[in-house]
Amino acid sequence: MEDLKYEDNPDPGRWRHRKKSAGRTALVFVMVLVLFGVLGGGGWFAYDRYGSKFLAADWDGPGSGEVVVEVKPGDGGSAIGATLESKGVVKSAQAFVNAAKDNSDSQNIQVGSYKLRKEMKATDALAMLLDRKNMTINGVTIPEGWTKMQVFDAFAKATGIEYEEFEKAAKDISKLGVGAEWLKRKDGKKVDKSNIEGFLYPATYELQDGWTATDILKAMVKNFNAEMKKLNFAETAEEKFNISPYEALVAASITQVEALLPEDMGPVSRVLYNRAYSGNFPCGCLQLDSTVNYWLRLQGKEGKSSEKLTIDEMHGEDNPYRYNAPGMSIGPISNPGEIALKGALDAKKSPYFFFVTVNEKGAMAYGKTFDEHNKNIQEACRNGIPIC
Repeated sequence: MEDLKYEDNPDPGRWRHRKKSAGRTALVFVMVLVLFGVLGGGGWFAYDRYGSKFLAADWDGPGSGEVVVEVKPGDGGSAIGATLESKGVVKSAQAFVNAAKDNSDSQNIQVGSYKLRKEMKATDALAMLLDRKNMTINGVTIPEGWTKMQVFDAFAKATGIEYEEFEKAAKDISKLGVGAEWLKRKDGKKVDKSNIEGFLYPATYELQDGWTATDILKAMVKNFNAEMKKLNFAETAEEKFNISPYEALVAASITQVEALLPEDMGPVSRVLYNRAYSGNFPCGCLQLDSTVNYWLRLQGKEGKSSEKLTIDEMHGEDNPYRYNAPGMSIGPISNPGEIALKGALDAKKSPYFFFVTVNEKGAMAYGKTFDEHNKNIQEACRNGIPIC
């Protein structure tokens, strides 16, 4: 278990939100062996182990099983290849990129979700992406960081099921497959069993005929459970940070909203843990505009930029997500994806209590004290970030 306490206390105050030649030598060596035909049994093993790291590894066969793959707006060959590799469709993204370069029709791949197979030859995967018959008909894509309100709205529009039916179906998350380990906290706060926020795992869902709102939410929770098991999320949260899985899920949901780049997911989660649990931040609270804005959206209102939030909106006692609410937030504020969830588990120890976005690429800078934070804010302002 990590010790979350630090010796230095930061100054109090508000804070705002807002990475060789040896490789080439190895390749040449492998290729020389191939060209001169000196690869015996052990040599072929060496080629498979080392040469495949430099060449575009590819599967031989047509593949098997079924997997849904999403092509997003703006995706090029590299992005599609990376998605296919992560889904287990192709053996390497580069194999798909090579196949796409050799086929002029590859530019005609349409945005949407496709039913493909696992362990496919890259050229076969490309052919299936070019065949519109493989596009899913009832697929609904839920992006990372959406709120439950956005999820309900998307499924309501796709199915014709009333929005209110999803609200009713979500009244008791334990009946939808959320296990008992997610219904408790270690910080003395209670988990609201009627709040499904955080458990609606972002993915593309292929809807079946006759599905009800309950069936759809159960499918999402089933996916959530599978991903949490794969990440060993619950056990890691308790063993590494001595917090409940739910508290780590809350942190991941906030990190999903606050951090823009994958490399900032872990450090931002650590700032949240430092503020909520270390005992060295004056209020022992999160002080986040994003949680306040979530509360506004729950009330059917629009979120606001920092300077437009009123004192009552930020500090009203009726708002459980208020700016100075002690400890980790009362509940998730979004539905986090894999990268944010991993960030909540990979929150390496640091002395930081502040973060701010400092450039248009979304990179974060971190500070231990409020003075350091102010310097980072000035850098952000010089880079044109509208927070000054």
